[in-house]
Amino acid sequence: MSHMEYKKETRISTDIEQLFRWHERKGAVSRLTPPWVSLKLVNHSGGIETGTQVHFILKIFGIPFVWQAEHIDYKKNILFRDQQTKGPFKSWIHTHGFEKLSDTESLMVDHVRYQLPFGIFGRMFGPLSRKDMARIFTFRHRVLKDDLEQMPGNFHPMTILVSGASGTIGSALVPFLMTCGHRVIRLVRRKPDPSNDEVFWDPDQGILDLDEDLGIDAVINLNGLDISRGRWTDDQKDKIIQSRTRPTALLIKKMSQRAVTPKVFLSSSAIGYYGHGGERLLTEADSCGDRFISGVCREWEDASRVGNASGMRVVQLRIGIVLTPAGGAVERMVFPFLLGLGTKVSRGDQYMSWISMEDTLGSIHHILFNEDIKGPVNLTAPNPVTNKVFTTTLARVLNRPAWFTLPSFVVRLLWGQMGEETLLDSARVAPQALAETGYQFRFTGIENALRHALGRYGDEG
Repeated sequence: MSHMEYKKETRISTDIEQLFRWHERKGAVSRLTPPWVSLKLVNHSGGIETGTQVHFILKIFGIPFVWQAEHIDYKKNILFRDQQTKGPFKSWIHTHGFEKLSDTESLMVDHVRYQLPFGIFGRMFGPLSRKDMARIFTFRHRVLKDDLEQMPGNFHPMTILVSGASGTIGSALVPFLMTCGHRVIRLVRRKPDPSNDEVFWDPDQGILDLDEDLGIDAVINLNGLDISRGRWTDDQKDKIIQSRTRPTALLIKKMSQRAVTPKVFLSSSAIGYYGHGGERLLTEADSCGDRFISGVCREWEDASRVGNASGMRVVQLRIGIVLTPAGGAVERMVFPFLLGLGTKVSRGDQYMSWISMEDTLGSIHHILFNEDIKGPVNLTAPNPVTNKVFTTTLARVLNRPAWFTLPSFVVRLLWGQMGEETLLDSARVAPQALAETGYQFRFTGIENALRHALGRYGDEG
């Protein structure tokens, strides 16, 4: 099979040095990997200079493939080039080109020359097709453009401690922060790799030993057992609570005991705090609901508020439904929807307050540097939608029908209280604190947000 080529160009309102430097930072590869692509970075020898080695595991139709590449050319502010040394392609050479258009505008050019494997049978590999190549690079260029154009240019890089870094949000947040120029220290519950800025902790045993000389400017606490799996037995309820309050209390305690405390402590919570709100628009000023998950959020937030006494600026992130196929509600919905089994839940009039992953990351960065933000903050998009609208929109994005309805009595029969609170309750939540402090959302409409998250760009790929 002859060589195939793909090329994508995008104008970005930034200087050429900043554009090139972004690609040199740790986290750039992960930040540019679309969430629907099963690509795991195993090892990266660092940088993008000639001789750098990169090792991935790529899954195609659930089958893992080793993908290794080596950087074979490097010209600062002009280009760098990598070549596959082992992997799913017969050959692959990717040139990342950079062109200065003016002092404030640059051109990003990605050019890939490749051969598919297995001769004419290579076209059976859907994820390697030209259409999928277009989807991937459309995502990459949108992320790159938005990150560089919307990021404030006057902030000082921080050293940020992150717990829950391997979770759905954490695994996207860490590379985002790195490409912003921050140093990220990850808390892990396995043997740590100090060269990769990892620190061991065991919140169940109260273990967290941080070098006092390691200056921590900010903490982002993202711990918590998934609430939407299985029934809520008494034992499961206790695990849900303890998985949130125990790590939070330990982090607050350890940070408060440091000679120099972090400036800001961001602790995750959820819009489940408000309970069932019907059609009423809920803001941070509204009181706690009477549901189980409302009580969980209240205890979770109370554990973090203790940090106020130590002079830290403590913020509780009341996070809505984060749109990503890499985890959470959307991940569980995509496969049945692709099979044509899209399903509205009950009457579909219950509100779902969503937020794109890009705005989840962007709003967290906004909060880190906005000293006027304290206390609870709703991380939701400005336009929540009903379950019926969400269902029909997701089906349209995936180009599939959504004919079915899941009756409420079946929800209660199958999942009990968990189904009642996560599928039937309505939470129409407004991001008032973000709006008042000038955060600019990348995605305000559900369809565009889903298209970006799933790489369903229509004519663009």
